[in-house]
Amino acid sequence: MSRLLASTVAESLLAFWAEAGVDAVLLDAPPDRIAEGQRPLAPRQAPAPVIRGGTQIAVPARPLAIEAAREAASACGTLESLAEAIEAFEGCPIRFEGAATRSVFSRGPADAPVVVIGEAPGAEEDRSGRPFVGKAGQMLDRMLDAIGLTDRAFITNTVFWRPPGNRTPTPEEQLACKPFVEQAIRLVRPRMLLLVGAPATRSMLEQAEGINRLHGRWFEWRATAGDLELPVLPTFHPAFLMRTPSAKAMAWADLKTFAERLDRPGRP
Repeated sequence: MSRLLASTVAESLLAFWAEAGVDAVLLDAPPDRIAEGQRPLAPRQAPAPVIRGGTQIAVPARPLAIEAAREAASACGTLESLAEAIEAFEGCPIRFEGAATRSVFSRGPADAPVVVIGEAPGAEEDRSGRPFVGKAGQMLDRMLDAIGLTDRAFITNTVFWRPPGNRTPTPEEQLACKPFVEQAIRLVRPRMLLLVGAPATRSMLEQAEGINRLHGRWFEWRATAGDLELPVLPTFHPAFLMRTPSAKAMAWADLKTFAERLDRPGRP
C-alpha cells in the first residue's frame, strides 16, 4: 500500500469514528483514578486576556458570555440586526484565535420553511462571510436541490467563526453562540430543522450518541426558553459524505424522509 493511499484510508477511518461520536482513545497504561481523586484541586484561574488591535480584552467567563449573548440576541427583531449583534459579540473565544477574519452568519431566504444548521465555517466561508460556500456547501446545495429545497432553506452554523485548523467547535463555544442560533430560528419561523453532522446534532439536541445512531430519526427541538418547538431530523455532514461515499445512500434516505414530512399539509 502506497503512503498516499494509506494516508487516505487513515483519514477516512478517523473521519468515520469522529462522526460516530468517538472522541477518546485508550491510554497505554491505566490511570490511577483513586490517587488522582486525592490530589488537591488547583486554584481556579481567570481567563487569559486577549490582545486585539494592541488593546487587551478580557475574555468573559462562560456563564457571563452566554447571558450576554441572550441579551444581545433577544434585542434583535430582524435578521439584519441579529447579524450586527453577532459581529459585535466578543463572548466566543474562537473569534480571537487567529483563524477567523470575520463572522459568518447565514445565507438563504428570511422566510424559508427549513433551517439547516451545520457545524462551523471553514476557510472558504471565512473569506466570503457566508456559510457553506466551499465544496461541502456545493454538495449541500445539491442535496437540498434533490428534495426541492433550492432557495427554500435558511443555512447557518452552531458557531459563527472559523475554528483554528478547522477543528470541531467545543461545547462551550457552541453554548456561547446558541442564543443567536435560537433567535435566528424564531425570526425565520421555519416548519422544520435539518441538522447536518454530529457536532450540530449534539449541540442542538443535547444528545451524546454519534450521528450513526441519530441520523434519520425524528426529534422534537425545544428552544432554551421553552417558547418554540419544531421537528428535527439529523443527517450526515456533506464533508463527511465526500470522505465516506458509502454513507451517501443513508443520507439520501434521510433526505427523502425529511422531504416527505415537510410536504404534509398543515404542521409537519
